[in-house]
Amino acid sequence: MSMSNQAKKSRGSLNITLAIFIGLILGILFGLFMPAAMEGVLPLIDLISALYMHALQMMIYPLVFCSLIVGIKGIGSVSATGRVGLQSVLYYCGTTLFASLLGLFLPRVLGVGKGVSVVMAEAEVEATKFTSLLDTVKNLIPANPIASFAEGNMLQVLVFAIIVGITCLTLGQRAEPFVKVCEAVNEIAVKIVSAVMYCTPAGVFCSITSVVHANGTETIVALAGTLVMLYVTMFLYVVIVYGGLVKFVGKVGFVEFFSKVMPAALNAFGTCSSSATLPISKRCADELGIPNEISSLSLPLGATINMDAVSILMSFMIVFFANSCGVHVSLGMMIIVMLSNTLLSIGTPGVPGGAIASFAALATIAGLPSGIMTVYISVNTLCDMGATCANVLGDLACSAAMKETCRIK
Repeated sequence: MSMSNQAKKSRGSLNITLAIFIGLILGILFGLFMPAAMEGVLPLIDLISALYMHALQMMIYPLVFCSLIVGIKGIGSVSATGRVGLQSVLYYCGTTLFASLLGLFLPRVLGVGKGVSVVMAEAEVEATKFTSLLDTVKNLIPANPIASFAEGNMLQVLVFAIIVGITCLTLGQRAEPFVKVCEAVNEIAVKIVSAVMYCTPAGVFCSITSVVHANGTETIVALAGTLVMLYVTMFLYVVIVYGGLVKFVGKVGFVEFFSKVMPAALNAFGTCSSSATLPISKRCADELGIPNEISSLSLPLGATINMDAVSILMSFMIVFFANSCGVHVSLGMMIIVMLSNTLLSIGTPGVPGGAIASFAALATIAGLPSGIMTVYISVNTLCDMGATCANVLGDLACSAAMKETCRIK
């Protein structure tokens, strides 16, 4: 790519990032201070938000499946494919364990939830269905791959794509016609995602407006202190852990990395979905020069099992509700919660509300009253926005680091 084309591409990326950021800020302000006379536009805002999310979700699975097959074929050997996958899994599990360890001590030191009284409603709440670690492993290989695509089971789609990709490797030239089709579909998906990118500012504006307006200022103010501490913790984690990883392992400049991944981060913040952000994350990885052979596997895998920020979020919320409800959670119990949190993250779906199931399981382990679920669900989205943003940055940081540690070809 010539210097002039590269400069134009950088300027275009910067303009999109700025537009997304402006849409995000305007959406928050509009959601908070929306005049009563304008509440009639909420159905239109919800419609635009739904259309935007559907446009992104439309290309998630074709992009992931075809990009992964093309990536595996490009790696050129089964052993190299295994090396990429193993490094990704070790990285995500390691950082999630570290995040859980941080969440084990920090909320206790800060006294999160002390002096706060939570009013609970004993209403029955239907949380997102959670898949245990054992069930997740049991169902890794899809009995019906078409159903996996239809139901949006990312882990099964990943495993199916890996099986097909490795088979294409072993077949060599005989699999070329199928690989060519996958390459074409992949290029089509990337082109569509590039077009959707121009709608992202409006999509993020509408998504965040609905979220903020639904929660209202009272809910935000009531938990402001805890939310501030949570967001500061996640921010420092991203800057120190991910920033250090890309700087010292990935050999990518701190400013360069965060400026190029900002579209994915802002989209994740506005939509609360790491899965829906995958197409934009893939585009950001391409701009960072991360080979498709790495990003095609590490990014969808990260969207499924990388839950660093969710680990921090869960620890903060468990301590907050324990203190506010007068329930003593011992250090030993918090260690059990931490280990359970690390394992549960593998089964947490990368969609809005996915953390609710994890929290319900962890709250039961910690012995918290069931009534807290109604309170948690009311603020889950506010917490989930920052956590999803941090997780997506973690996926991209892993990919940037693996560009150096897992050299392809």
